[in-house]
Amino acid sequence: MRTPALVAVAITTALLTGCSGGADPGSPAATPAAAGGVTSARSETPDPVVAESARQTEKPTDAALSEDTEAICAQAGRTSASFGKTVAEDSRLLAQAAGEGAEAKARAREKATRDVENFSFALLDMSKLAGDPAVKKALATMGAQVTALKGDVTKIDDKKLAQLKSTLDKACGRG
Repeated sequence: MRTPALVAVAITTALLTGCSGGADPGSPAATPAAAGGVTSARSETPDPVVAESARQTEKPTDAALSEDTEAICAQAGRTSASFGKTVAEDSRLLAQAAGEGAEAKARAREKATRDVENFSFALLDMSKLAGDPAVKKALATMGAQVTALKGDVTKIDDKKLAQLKSTLDKACGRG
């Protein structure tokens, strides 16, 4: 039962960390064919039976995941560790862009802001899935703290990352 739960968390996290708040996943612009400019003979209108079946499939996965605190804690830990690496990369990118002009600085700042926002969204979404009240509260608190940074990666240092990890570890019984 853990494998489907982990897959659901991994897919959710990948979607959250990979998106920039753009198109609706069901919209034609979000489909691979539309993105690549290739059209198919199939209708762009979603099949209501298939769409309902997908919704019914998602609910049990979310319910199973909410009961699997270990899987949520593991995913939150991986997401946090990955974010720590991303912060370091974004800091280097910002420093490098400082000497490359206004356009490079703006692109680097935009990427760093997006990365912080994606991490916040991932934490908040995992908090909604968590069934364990302590884990739910910890993830929501962490998400709120990261949201309060307003996408500013320069406000995140080793101390802040350690504080976030400590909050998660306590809630997950690891600290």
